[in-house]
Amino acid sequence: MEGYLEAIQTSVLFFPMIAFLFTTPYMISQYHKYGAIHTFRTLIVYSFILYLLTAYFLVILPLPSIEEVANLTTPRTQFVPFSFVTDFITHTSLRITDPSTYLQALKEPYFYQVIYNLLLTVPFGIYLRYYFRCSFKKTVFFTFLLTLFFELTQLTGLYGLYPRNYRLFDVDDLIINTMGGIIGYLLAGMIQKLIPTRDEIDTESYQLGQHVSCFRRIFTFGFDSFLYLLFVVGYTICGNPNHSFFIMFIVYYFILPLCLNGQTIGERFFHLQIVTMDGEIVSKKGWILRRILFYVFYFLLPFLLAFLYVQVSRIFKLTDFLSLALGSCFLIGIFLFYIYSMIRFLFFKKPLLYEVLSKTKYQSTIQTDEEEIQKKA
Repeated sequence: MEGYLEAIQTSVLFFPMIAFLFTTPYMISQYHKYGAIHTFRTLIVYSFILYLLTAYFLVILPLPSIEEVANLTTPRTQFVPFSFVTDFITHTSLRITDPSTYLQALKEPYFYQVIYNLLLTVPFGIYLRYYFRCSFKKTVFFTFLLTLFFELTQLTGLYGLYPRNYRLFDVDDLIINTMGGIIGYLLAGMIQKLIPTRDEIDTESYQLGQHVSCFRRIFTFGFDSFLYLLFVVGYTICGNPNHSFFIMFIVYYFILPLCLNGQTIGERFFHLQIVTMDGEIVSKKGWILRRILFYVFYFLLPFLLAFLYVQVSRIFKLTDFLSLALGSCFLIGIFLFYIYSMIRFLFFKKPLLYEVLSKTKYQSTIQTDEEEIQKKA
């Protein structure tokens, strides 16, 4: 029992790191396909990751020392199918002719080991049928592959880390674990009657994707910024490094959108379209003005004000005290401007200043009709 608890504790410790590495790709895929991140779907996916992590640690832990493994003389493999039945009879107090021994045999460690092997893959069968919508044959096949991976991990001594395997490669484990996946498949039929189905989750996701959330906009901006920097790096390596940031800025945010219906690569990938406040298709001048105002207000403005501050200080030959006071007012003003903008944007869903001046907004291009949902499912 201590070994099982150790595996569970280890998986819980490793889970935040694995989840962190998985988060960005997961968000990219969800925003690209649905235009939104469904809370219940996220819970299912991350619980699946935690389950796989726990199952893997249950297979390999506890880790012995290399010296201890090198001195092992125990059998490495067991290829006789269903030998666990005869082992159960011989290694427990069970006596077929004595019913009073039945309950006692079920309480002994050998029985627990078989049951734990069975339960190990029950969740896998549930996930395969419920969320991944696998057929019975696919569930059996994928469960067998997962079990085979676990057994080969043991047989190879943790991929060659140990001089030999420290756990037995047992064909019965393949059988029992595969049976666990089958049980999970059968249980999923009852479970999916109690919770939303995958189709219902997809439908809700597409409905959520019709609305442009603040976080979706922020994520799109970050995605575009990353691609823009890749353009800068590529241009710097292959071409003239002079003015690469400015040249690639014009190319990425103004020239490329001319070929993409006014969208950047990120906006097109995450299904965002610039439209007028009435929802009409915006003109070329409209989306160009929007982009110019955005970068002026949120990137160039601080530099322009800083330049103005330096010039005022020089022209009027301000004292250190007045210069410090003016600089402090400048910083506080910029800070309050951005805080005010973010509060309006995040909490009150109000358009930002550059949107008001350009009279444009983002509109989602996600489709929600049933035919489109079935097509993308």
